[in-house]
Amino acid sequence: MQCIAYATADQYHLPTLCHDLIAHGFVEIKEFPRDASNVLVMRTENAAKPYDSGTIFVFREGSVVFWNIEEKTIKTVMRILEQHEIQPYEVALVHWENEEINYTVGEGNSKLHRGIFLFNEELDYDQVVLEKFAFSNALSLSVKLAIWEVSLDNFVESIQSIPEVDPLMYSFIGNTIFLNCYRHCINLSSDLLITPDFYWDREDLEQLYDKTCQFLNINRRVKVVNEKLQHCTELTDLMRNHLSEKHSLRLEWMIVILITIEVMFELARVIF
Repeated sequence: MQCIAYATADQYHLPTLCHDLIAHGFVEIKEFPRDASNVLVMRTENAAKPYDSGTIFVFREGSVVFWNIEEKTIKTVMRILEQHEIQPYEVALVHWENEEINYTVGEGNSKLHRGIFLFNEELDYDQVVLEKFAFSNALSLSVKLAIWEVSLDNFVESIQSIPEVDPLMYSFIGNTIFLNCYRHCINLSSDLLITPDFYWDREDLEQLYDKTCQFLNINRRVKVVNEKLQHCTELTDLMRNHLSEKHSLRLEWMIVILITIEVMFELARVIF
C-alpha cells in the first residue's frame, strides 16, 4: 500500500475544510487526541487496496498525507483543499516536491524498515491511526521543508549576479523581508527544530516520528537551509551598506556642485 504527502499552501482553514470534506462523504475521526489540534483526521471507504482503510491527515500548516487512498479520491480532496488554502503554492511545485512511501501490515512491532513503513497487524484501529499520525507528522515536515528549499534556491539563483548589476541592488535589498520570513518559518513557527509536545508522554510514537525524520534527513536539511539563509543575510547587509555609502557619496557631490554653482553666480555678479 502507498502513503503520499503533499504541501500545498502556507496554511489551511481547518474548521471550514472539515465541514466541506464531510459534505463530500468523508468521515472525521473524532476520537483522535485533542492535544493534536493542528491536524484534521478523516477516513474514507474509497481505499486503494482492501488490506487497510483509507485515512487522510490534513495539517493546519498546509500539508496533507494520504494513506491507501485511490488516485481519483486524492484528486477530489486536492480540489477541495484549494477552497481553504491560505497562500497556496504553485501546482507544479506541489506535485514535484511530494513524498511517497510504501507500507504494509504484518508481524512484529511497527517501524520504518528499509524505506517502508511496517505496522503490527495485531494493533487495534485507534493505535494504528496514532502511528500513522507519527509517520505523517514527519512526512508533512519534509514536504513543507522541500517547498521552502526550492523557494530559497530560486532566490539564491536570482541574486547571484546582483553585485555586478547596480540597478538590481534596490530590489535585492527589498527581499530582506523574504529572508526574515523564511528564517521565522523554519526556526520559530514550525516543528523542524524540536519534537512536538504531542510526543512527550508517548515514547513509542516519538520513536516512530524521530526515525522517520532521520530517514528524511530533516535535521541536516534544516542546517543547510539555515546556512544559506545566513549567507544571504550577510550578502544583503553588504549590499545595503554599499548602497548607503553610494547614496551618501552622491549627496556629498551634489552639495559640492551646488556650492560651486552658487560661487560661480556670485563671481559673475561681482565681475559683471
